[in-house]
Amino acid sequence: MAKAPIPGTVKTRLMSFLSAAQAAALARALLIDQLEHLRTIRNADLYLAFAPIDARRLIRRLVPPRFTIFPQRGADLGARMQKVFATLFAKGHKRIVLIGGDLLPVPLSHFAQAFAYLDHPRPRAVLGPSRDGGYYLIGLNRALPEIFVEMSWSHDQVFAQTLARLRDLNTPTLQLPRWFDIDTVDDLQRVFRRKRPQQRAMKNMLRVLHRPQILSAVTRR
Repeated sequence: MAKAPIPGTVKTRLMSFLSAAQAAALARALLIDQLEHLRTIRNADLYLAFAPIDARRLIRRLVPPRFTIFPQRGADLGARMQKVFATLFAKGHKRIVLIGGDLLPVPLSHFAQAFAYLDHPRPRAVLGPSRDGGYYLIGLNRALPEIFVEMSWSHDQVFAQTLARLRDLNTPTLQLPRWFDIDTVDDLQRVFRRKRPQQRAMKNMLRVLHRPQILSAVTRR
């Protein structure tokens, strides 16, 4: 899932020290790096659910040909995620793993673990906790609308509350290693501390971060 990198609509938490155009450039670089990274996954169909609906042309220009794109629908994040799962289950997919498009490239080993765990006849789920208390990845082998409806989002208890709902549904859940979003200056500074092999998958992100005005805004804090 991803928002089109339109200035003023993406990475707005970074706009306390970056301009809207700079924040959008970072969002665009993150999305491109993530998609380039994901297309190396074999034996999986790749999709991008995008927003807003009228951004199809922009998204199609950014997305590698291997990805099928379709618009997100729903009043809030939970409704949009539920619709994505419903759409893909309706296409006949049995194991679905969903991430956001504005993360650092998620290790491919996380996807391998998720798909392996979901290869089971009974309902199962996978969650990847993020450092801010949410989750960066969710995988299901059955539709579970109960974990999306009447949920509040964008706070530090999203992961815990989702895990509690899965327990109430008696759904075994694999917890993946933590990962992080890019929402604060600390997150950006953490990018510079990544080991060189990890940085290879984020070349567009690093190129944008090294623009003088952005680099100065990040390093002086």
